[in-house]
Amino acid sequence: MHYLVISFSHKNTDLATRERLALETKEQRGALARRLLESSQIDELILLSTCNRIECIASVTEPYGASRTIFQAMAQYSGLDREELEGRADVYEDHGAVHHIFSVASGLDSLVVGETQIAGQLKEAYREAFEAGFCAQKLGRVMHYAFKCQAQVRTATQISKNPVSIASAAVAMAEDLLGELKGRWAIVVGAGEMGSLAAKHLVARGAHVVLVGRSLTRVQERAREIDPTIHTASMDDLPTLLNRYPLLFSATSSPSPIITDAMVEPLAMERLWFDMALPRDIDVHVDGIRVVAIDDLKAIVEKNMALREEQAREAYKIVGHYVEEFFHWLQSLEIEPLIKGIRAKAKEAALMELERARKKGFIDEASYQRVEKLLHNAFNRFLHTPTQRLREIANEPHADTIVEAIKFFFDIQEDVQLNRYKCEYYMDPRSKREV
Repeated sequence: MHYLVISFSHKNTDLATRERLALETKEQRGALARRLLESSQIDELILLSTCNRIECIASVTEPYGASRTIFQAMAQYSGLDREELEGRADVYEDHGAVHHIFSVASGLDSLVVGETQIAGQLKEAYREAFEAGFCAQKLGRVMHYAFKCQAQVRTATQISKNPVSIASAAVAMAEDLLGELKGRWAIVVGAGEMGSLAAKHLVARGAHVVLVGRSLTRVQERAREIDPTIHTASMDDLPTLLNRYPLLFSATSSPSPIITDAMVEPLAMERLWFDMALPRDIDVHVDGIRVVAIDDLKAIVEKNMALREEQAREAYKIVGHYVEEFFHWLQSLEIEPLIKGIRAKAKEAALMELERARKKGFIDEASYQRVEKLLHNAFNRFLHTPTQRLREIANEPHADTIVEAIKFFFDIQEDVQLNRYKCEYYMDPRSKREV
């Protein structure tokens, strides 16, 4: 059994390619998964599809053949050339595959390092695959460990704490200066990417948001996409809003300022405005209005990016530790079923010979049980040192090679072991209980 991941992400493919590859609906994912699982080389499968990545996470019998099957199916699905897909994709096997899965779950492979949304998306992809019967024990073990790793990264580092986009930095700064934003009204001018992101962060903090744009229809559509509680208004309403609410975020693509002194009334309330546009949206010189420009926000983002890079190094150490622990666990799970399998083979051979001897009259009925016990003790003595050595090597890197060799020589089938010793395969090494 091998682990395999084929990854198309923001790192190796452009947006247009990812859009062609995207598996947007449950029906699309299900159809592709069922097709791939028809291959004898693919045992289990999880399909992860987000705006920034499309990944096939699989348990396979032979990585090369399984990879070709996956690339061929994705080429036919997307209409893209198979060789182009093979040239673009990142392909990970075994240790590399598990390390990649743990890194993705922990937000280390994301466009914004440390973001937490991907963990939820990966959990949903796993849940969907499990419920559809596309994955079971083999990928289940990896997923459970991946989410443990993600939780440890989140607990032990500050990688998700510092905002690293202009919009998130602006909202975080507003919260620092004004205190809790819950219940406050905030104007967001511009329904593009930056304005939408600012609106999302504000809604997440419990603020009441008014999204303003040139096309009211487009603004209303975008508001519905972000959150149905968002209010909308046109640019004609902006002068009224400017003089009603003290908190404003502006991010349009206008070549000249859209908020000027002529639009602003002198008021007793203090106002805090964030200009997230380049060139600037705000050109006012009125007392009581503090304007935070994009250069100030960039400085915050650059500082936070440096902090995140430092935290990412610590997070990768945690990921590396969990990957090693995971494979040590898998090796230990192999040992006990193997030992039991060898003992079962020995017992079976002894009983067959004992029964043959009884039938030929070499031993009588009265001696049968005594001879059986003698053979049992003899095999236990013979197998004592080998089984002790097997347990000793459980955490050694070469254990897999030895285990597979013994399986081959003794003709011990993995499927038989999995069915016979199912409880050992599901034992969580940290909690010592079945999962």
